[in-house]
Amino acid sequence: QVQLVESGGDSAQAGGSLTLSCAVSRDTVGNYCMGWLRQAPGKELEGVAAIGSDGEIVYVDSVKGRFTISKGNAENILYLQMNNLKPEDTAQYHCAAERRVRAAMLLKLRNHELWGQGTLVTVSS
Repeated sequence: QVQLVESGGDSAQAGGSLTLSCAVSRDTVGNYCMGWLRQAPGKELEGVAAIGSDGEIVYVDSVKGRFTISKGNAENILYLQMNNLKPEDTAQYHCAAERRVRAAMLLKLRNHELWGQGTLVTVSS
């Protein structure tokens, strides 16, 4: 069974940086459209960034210019580099994967073919 396992969540100061990783087991990242979604306490799930199997990349407006999503094909890992963190970035971040959608659609879905358990990011001011 294919699994997604996130890591890299931590506490950070506003303005700081973190890198999240999502390791894919029993398949390859290149076969999927993959992305990151987050859920802050008391708020709805929000799509953050996604990268399609064709390389198309989309971001939610609030993270454009600060976050970078990438695939490490050799390592079979999805990354999210987060710079200039803000307190409003505090959330549980989940990795998701779909085989038959475009990047923009992955961010809108609320149920995904593959879903990770999440990693917590806390940003203090």
